[in-house]
Amino acid sequence: MNKTRKGSKKKSGFPVKRTLRILWISYLTGLFLIILLFFITSRGWLGFMPSFEELENPKSNLASEIYSADGVLLGNYFIENRSNVHYFDLPENLIQALLATEDIRFRNHAGVDLKGTIAGVFSTIRGKQRGASTITQQLAKNLFPRKTQISTGELLLTKLKEWVVAARLEYNYSKDEILAMYLNTVSFGGNSFGIKSAAKTYFDVEPHELKKEESAMLVGMLRAPTFYSPVRNPERAKKRREVVLSQMNKYDYITDEEYDSLRQTPLDISRYRMSDHNIGLATYFREYLRLQLRDWCKTHTKPNGEPYNLYRDGLKIYTTLDSEMQALAEKAMRKHLSEELQPTFFRLKKNRANAPFEGITQADIERIMDRSMRRSDRYYHLNQRGIAEDSIRIIFNTPAEMTVFSYNGDIDTVMTPMDSIRYYKHFLRSGLMAMEPATGHVKAYVGGVDYRHFKFDHVTSVRRQVGSTFKPFVYALAMQELNYHPCMKVPNVPVTFELPDGRTWTPKNADDKREGEMVTLKWALANSINFISAHLMKRLSPERVIKLVRDMGVTSPIEPYPAIALGTPDLSVYEMVGAMATFANKGVYIKPQFVTRIEDNNGNIIESFIPEQHEAMTEEAAYLMLGLMQGVVNYGTGQRLRFRYNMNHPVAGKTGTTNKNSDGWFLGITPDLVAGVWVGGEDRAVRFRSIRHGQGANTGLPIWALFMNSLYDSPTVNLPKRPFETPRGTPIELNCDKYEEEQDRQRQFIPRGF
Repeated sequence: MNKTRKGSKKKSGFPVKRTLRILWISYLTGLFLIILLFFITSRGWLGFMPSFEELENPKSNLASEIYSADGVLLGNYFIENRSNVHYFDLPENLIQALLATEDIRFRNHAGVDLKGTIAGVFSTIRGKQRGASTITQQLAKNLFPRKTQISTGELLLTKLKEWVVAARLEYNYSKDEILAMYLNTVSFGGNSFGIKSAAKTYFDVEPHELKKEESAMLVGMLRAPTFYSPVRNPERAKKRREVVLSQMNKYDYITDEEYDSLRQTPLDISRYRMSDHNIGLATYFREYLRLQLRDWCKTHTKPNGEPYNLYRDGLKIYTTLDSEMQALAEKAMRKHLSEELQPTFFRLKKNRANAPFEGITQADIERIMDRSMRRSDRYYHLNQRGIAEDSIRIIFNTPAEMTVFSYNGDIDTVMTPMDSIRYYKHFLRSGLMAMEPATGHVKAYVGGVDYRHFKFDHVTSVRRQVGSTFKPFVYALAMQELNYHPCMKVPNVPVTFELPDGRTWTPKNADDKREGEMVTLKWALANSINFISAHLMKRLSPERVIKLVRDMGVTSPIEPYPAIALGTPDLSVYEMVGAMATFANKGVYIKPQFVTRIEDNNGNIIESFIPEQHEAMTEEAAYLMLGLMQGVVNYGTGQRLRFRYNMNHPVAGKTGTTNKNSDGWFLGITPDLVAGVWVGGEDRAVRFRSIRHGQGANTGLPIWALFMNSLYDSPTVNLPKRPFETPRGTPIELNCDKYEEEQDRQRQFIPRGF
């Protein structure tokens, strides 16, 4: 029998102290290793870690925004359609939907939710890759995206980095700022990045205008924007929205009654519009502005010395356009062309062999069609692919499925590309610009009827013959340099010019109205009498007239020939409106202005713009010209403004019709707005046969009238109907009967033999 030694103690039970010591050592060692791991990670020793400066200024692509003068977002220039908002721009229901669905403990944790993290680790081990990242961690991931293909080990390391970034974000930003940053970085599909872009794309509203069910739908899309897209998968989107609403109800953000009502609300995506440069308000203007801003960016640098990038730097461009005026201008152009002019043109061209061309040979038509084919996108891309010329021509003469434009909506059809070119040539084109004469601010800019199908901008990019709208410049020079008066009489007889090559040129009138009589300048301009324009040019010179129009902002080439008196120069709508505004601005030319200021993405003003201006003529000469041009409207070629469009307030204007009715113009002037309209075919040979249909009074004037009447009818535009201001000093008599009486009275007091 074994005996226990004296003095020895029997060992029994679990070694508690030793175990506790081991546990404490293990715990402290583990804690030290975790801290060390976080320290090593934060120092970037395990791979790239963003600095605080990079957290402050993440390299996200911010869209530049274009705003109208009345604060309406006209469009964006972007690589990613992303614009930032502040927390105070966000509705409470959106924040509630986000917290209830993504991170209900967001307000209480410090960037990492331990419970959610453990659940995420186990789900990852099971291969589900679900995770349970906090909003702060998701923001970290959005700011510094993961690689597409990633192993489990790399995923754990990446997660660790995201924890560190999340901790930094929590330390440096408030909870509200983190929520706003998160909603600025997420994708909602449909080329929409960030909540501001998403609200505009799906519901055409600003974020603060989102309803509860709309916020729930957008938050529901965050898990998988394409899978839960209300456009592609409306049923899935609705079910996902119901999940979000259920979460909001669970956390008492909405009542049971609200939940029952909202979950049954149909998805409304009637206002959905993917951001597209081809649609929306002021499409031609936005493209013109894009080209101007692209050049501006090359000469303006950020604080770091790099030039601004229009598509990445989130610039805010504040323009002079008025969104309502712009919409009304586009509506007026479309109404007249679609309801009046284009149907008439189609009817007159129907069954005509050479339609839509007029007065040219078949060889000329073939040259025009061949040139148009070579300028087309289809030809360019085929040529870039190295396809032979003969093969390209075969393709252009082979029927293909395509979608073509019509005023009643796009048409799906089958035709050859060459036939489609000819089809499009049947459509008349137009350009309109309106500006305030006193400020130079351009308020409306319509370069054409539909930017998707007709890319040429007929405001700034195209020059067309101006016809009789050039005559006021000749008359203005006579007012200023010859001291002529609108009521002065001159002989309505032919005038012959000797040309430099030895030939002679004698312009003709359109008819023999009052030929051989003495007529006033006011009557002559009102009726666009060529003899009188020639008479004035004979007294002046082409060079002096060109000098005046240069002072009035015209920069296009003009040859110094007497024929310019009849309107042979090719000018743009932009130039003509800017020049005509000089008359309303008391002789001071002010360069049309499109942008008032440009800000960076933080709201700091980079540059403000003040329009160029200078005196082009005397105030008296400008006022006399307004009197002359009011005669055009009162009893001349523009009088349908009075009897058809019921404009009884002071309006000055001038119609213009070019050779064989290729171009129709109307320039209209009021004290507060000057607008010009051109109408014509893509090619000069596309035209009306008769002056009845092709004259500017029938093509351009109605668009101007519809536009202006809609402005006068608008309670928000509030355009006044007031007379033109007379020059300071001696009153100027523009009533020719009273003027003649005054002249007779003065002649009675002239001494005999004087």
